[in-house]
Amino acid sequence: MSHALNAPKKSSYDVVIVGGAMYGSSVAWFLASNPDFNGSILVVEKDPTYEFTSTSHTNSCMRQQFSQEINVRVSQFAAEFVKNFRAFMDDDPRVPELALHSYGYMYLADSEAFACVLRETQKVQAACGAGTKHMTRDEIQHAYPFYNLDGIIGANHNLIDEGYFDGNTLFDWWKRSARERGAEYVTNEAVAMTRNASGRRVESVTLKSGETISCGTVVNASGPRAILTSRMAGINIPVEPRKRYTFIFAAEKPLDRDLPLTIDPSGVHMRSDGTYYLAGCPPDDDPAVDYDDFEQDHSIWEEKAWPAIANRIPQFEAIKLTNSWAGHYAYNTFDQNAILGPHTTVENFIFVNGFSGHGFQQSPAMGRGTSELITYGEYRSLDLSPFNFSRIEEDRPFTEKAVI
Repeated sequence: MSHALNAPKKSSYDVVIVGGAMYGSSVAWFLASNPDFNGSILVVEKDPTYEFTSTSHTNSCMRQQFSQEINVRVSQFAAEFVKNFRAFMDDDPRVPELALHSYGYMYLADSEAFACVLRETQKVQAACGAGTKHMTRDEIQHAYPFYNLDGIIGANHNLIDEGYFDGNTLFDWWKRSARERGAEYVTNEAVAMTRNASGRRVESVTLKSGETISCGTVVNASGPRAILTSRMAGINIPVEPRKRYTFIFAAEKPLDRDLPLTIDPSGVHMRSDGTYYLAGCPPDDDPAVDYDDFEQDHSIWEEKAWPAIANRIPQFEAIKLTNSWAGHYAYNTFDQNAILGPHTTVENFIFVNGFSGHGFQQSPAMGRGTSELITYGEYRSLDLSPFNFSRIEEDRPFTEKAVI
């Protein structure tokens, strides 16, 4: 569906953000809220309904169970931000309080090798102050007797600041507040960029409506379309759209307690979702897909998700699918970690890309860090340099073992 294009009010902006969904709005809000930033902000978003963005298809989950310390720290700030959302929004009485439903993640291990990985990652998380505990099979059975633990030898679980939150409310208020603080949003599309004579800076962004906008900094917040934006500046980036499936179901015999977000060895994950349950998984064959391909594959429910759910929780043998959808991960094929910060040559081209399914929970820290980078030329709250684009050029994967 096409939308009427809006022309920007000015011909020059200090920061042009390409993409206005979760990350574009996060960067815009943190910039507009930073008292040390007094520049102009333009957010260019092609679809003001956000219908087909990753933001609209999110499951809004949050965890601290990562293998890299910086990923744990990033999620800890997210938990702080969500739990104190109104305070971060200057105690605006219009802003609702957000709840973080902390029923935790449950990583199930069916091999000694994976159990060893879980024990090692628990040490990393505990050193950061996270509440992750390694559980034996008997401990899992005692706490959650509804699991069928055939083949399971252990798990990691954390009931502190892990679960899900209302990410779309956070997004809506970032967008609204960024506008109120001076960021300009236009329904339009970036179609070209020009660089200066040395090739080291993007000088302007051309919009689909015909305007050419001068810019001080360009932020690529284009989600699964990140490579299309980066190519306008002559840059390739290893990000592509990968399809992920979500299923909402009702159980004839609901559980007597919350279901942690359970990562089954089959690759299927499931959790409580109010009075319903949510499950998700990738396809077994996981290629890049077309940017407009959101077609649901119902065989994945019948042949992969439902059998895994019923096997792991026998009480779920009688369930009814009530809703389902397919969304896109902005999948970083290099190492499934975020790509952040400036390009190594085009110095005013900033990446906020490739979150590979971690985007919502990482958006507060990444938006804040990008704001600091633009304002001060450095990260001040968390050192996010491990996510720098330079690692890709240098072939240095930043490996995260806990990717779902």
